[in-house]
Amino acid sequence: MQLFFGFFIVIFCVFGGFLIHGGNLGVIWQPIELLIIGGAGLGAIVVGNPRHVLTELRLQLTKVLSLRKHDAFEFQRQLLLLMYELLQTAAGGLKALDAHVEEPHKSQLFKNYPMVLEEPKLLHFIVDNFRLMAMGKINEHELEGVLDQELEAIDEELNQPAKSLHKIGEAMPGFGILAAVLGIVMAMNSVGDGAGPAEIAAKVAAAMVGTFIGLFLCYAVLDPISNVMKQNVKSEMSTMECVKVVLVTHLSGKPALLAIDAGRRLVQLNIKPSFSQLEGWINALSGGGEEEKPQFNRRAGDRRG
Repeated sequence: MQLFFGFFIVIFCVFGGFLIHGGNLGVIWQPIELLIIGGAGLGAIVVGNPRHVLTELRLQLTKVLSLRKHDAFEFQRQLLLLMYELLQTAAGGLKALDAHVEEPHKSQLFKNYPMVLEEPKLLHFIVDNFRLMAMGKINEHELEGVLDQELEAIDEELNQPAKSLHKIGEAMPGFGILAAVLGIVMAMNSVGDGAGPAEIAAKVAAAMVGTFIGLFLCYAVLDPISNVMKQNVKSEMSTMECVKVVLVTHLSGKPALLAIDAGRRLVQLNIKPSFSQLEGWINALSGGGEEEKPQFNRRAGDRRG
């Protein structure tokens, strides 16, 4: 909703200011210019990126533009409790994890945390590394090295769509100039056909709209969207870092609660639960008491137990 509200502000101020200045919106509507600029941008993205980057770009754009947003605080609660249950299961022998990590979508343990199941990359990261722990002996330093390399590769891959979109955004003013030049060529060509000054002026004005469209798409549309995509990727990577720290801390011999708390510390500040909240959730999970209800302190801007 915030994204669409921001776009509303941009459109209202830009086009509203144009109207207040005495402009006519009909002059700006130039579908041929839009076809040239949009087609050039889309074609450049297809030419300049492999198929897997295009697929990831489509997925990330869908996520950015989706009106359905999950509760980030509840997502963190489900993730931390899932990790705690997996560590508790592993305490009975890593082989006990096989029934869960081999087919997580059929595991009742994973089904208790549907928000995590809806994140395929995170789910894959969790089950892969618990499977790695179950396959053989690996100490915390070896696991940390492996996970650091894996996270670096994931970060590079997930950020590629935003980088590509940003580059296309930077090229939009150039595509706008391209459309404007073609429009000027047509306007000059009409001189030879005997066009009058009024018709030539209209054609030149229409051509200049191409430059406006290119600038508008660059700075008011594509650049903000690519920035949102980068922030979403940063949030995803923060979640995977949380999982990494939990696993490494667990392998170092720390109790499950301390391992989960180590991961909790990497959660973004605006959605980070307190230690007392985490302890309350785990106690409720273990049947040791009622679950602590999260409260949101609007004045302080955070949730408190």
